Amino acid sequence: MSVANLCHRLQSQVSARTAAGFAEVLRRLGAPLQVAVAGRIKSGKSTLVNALIGRRVAPTDIGECTRLVTRFQYGTVDRVEIVFTDGRKQVLPFASDGMIPAELGVDITKVSHIEAYLTNAVLQGMTVIDTPGLGSLDAASVSRTELLLGAAKQSKDEEGSDELDDTSRNAVAGAEAVLYVVTQGVRADDQQALAAFTAATASREAGPVNAIAVLNKADTIAPESVDGSDGDIWKAATILSEKQASTLKPRVADVLPVIGLIAESAESGGFTSADAEALRQLAELDDDVLQTMLISADIFTSWECDVPAGTRLRLLEKLDLFGISHAVDAVRKEPEITAGALRRSLLDASGLEAVRHRLSIVFAARADGIKAAAALASVTALAHASGDPGERQRVHDAIEVLLAKPEAHQLRLLEALTLVASGAVDMPEDLSEEVLRVGSNADIGAQLGKPGANRPELAAHALERAGWWRSFASFGATPAQSRVAHVVHRAYFLIWQQLREQPA
Repeated sequence: MSVANLCHRLQSQVSARTAAGFAEVLRRLGAPLQVAVAGRIKSGKSTLVNALIGRRVAPTDIGECTRLVTRFQYGTVDRVEIVFTDGRKQVLPFASDGMIPAELGVDITKVSHIEAYLTNAVLQGMTVIDTPGLGSLDAASVSRTELLLGAAKQSKDEEGSDELDDTSRNAVAGAEAVLYVVTQGVRADDQQALAAFTAATASREAGPVNAIAVLNKADTIAPESVDGSDGDIWKAATILSEKQASTLKPRVADVLPVIGLIAESAESGGFTSADAEALRQLAELDDDVLQTMLISADIFTSWECDVPAGTRLRLLEKLDLFGISHAVDAVRKEPEITAGALRRSLLDASGLEAVRHRLSIVFAARADGIKAAAALASVTALAHASGDPGERQRVHDAIEVLLAKPEAHQLRLLEALTLVASGAVDMPEDLSEEVLRVGSNADIGAQLGKPGANRPELAAHALERAGWWRSFASFGATPAQSRVAHVVHRAYFLIWQQLREQPA
């Protein structure tokens, strides 16, 4: 990779401290993409983490671990490592239920974070970082999350003490991408947290390149409160997600509805054949009786019926009322449905697959570009922090040479996208939207704003827009806009070239 070569080449030309920073950048370039799952307290972050990993390992009840940053990464042996602020590590086994132990048996005020290693295929391509919730009453937990997101400064204060030690900073600071969890109301501090998100300890804000959001607990939305929902919960959640996307853009690429609890139960083995059998029993109840029971959790568990109250409570904890209603409908439509098919039906109803697909498009397919852009931001920040003007200039010149190469165009496009998304380069609204669309998608049809169009149509449109942006760069654009326009022109030209070279 060109960025890795740049770091190797520069290490001998910079101070020992800067060179050590470059070594950390190289390590990160070779590691899986680091995605932080962040959001307000009780937004269901840990439940969503479990669903994404496909295993119930992150504690979801309030306890010691939910107040700490936890990194879930691939390992050949399942284990938990407590990392202390002084760099010490203590290894623990997972609890008997497969989760991180609820009580760690240590003074958590001296704990930096937790490393959880899992023999899990998902984690071979992505490290998932579970964070304490913003808005928590626990100031220390909020501080850990804000440090991860870059919302707190990471320099020395006037008394010369570090706010976060180097071991902790290297381990938890600088996730390269963020999955931000919101519930029905987007609050001011949600936007502030996204605005403050930093990648690789450099000042690189969240944007459509490296951030998406999910509207969790979609099943709790009252459809009658959302115009146009026609009484349908999922339609209401989709409409609300679109509204929140317009509020949070350009900080995020998209907002998708999801029901984390159902997704976790369906994906992590929580839904069993015994649960399927209990749902069959519920499906046999008179419809009026069942509809009355499903009015509230209290009525559902206290109503007198043949299904034991304890069994109903277990279903409620795994699926909530919406999931139970969906599963009963599936059983009634297909009485012979298997437990596996019922689980897949619940997974479909959770919206998790759409989230995974978007993660794949925004993050996984572009992981190298995201990491490279974050790495360049880190290299720039390290050189700036050195205090040596000559060192800063050498690094700057080397980066400019790198970015001038054709193979570095993706980095140029990500840079242009970040400038526009952050407002650093002011563009007319329609042109900003076009830059965001071209830079935020991996699919050519989506990039060109013509999903479903045939190849000749796409090629003609790409060439037409390439010419338009070249003209705009030369006539009428400000110097800053012109730099962005040249990058967008090049992006369209490369798309046109790629379409022409594809076999008919």
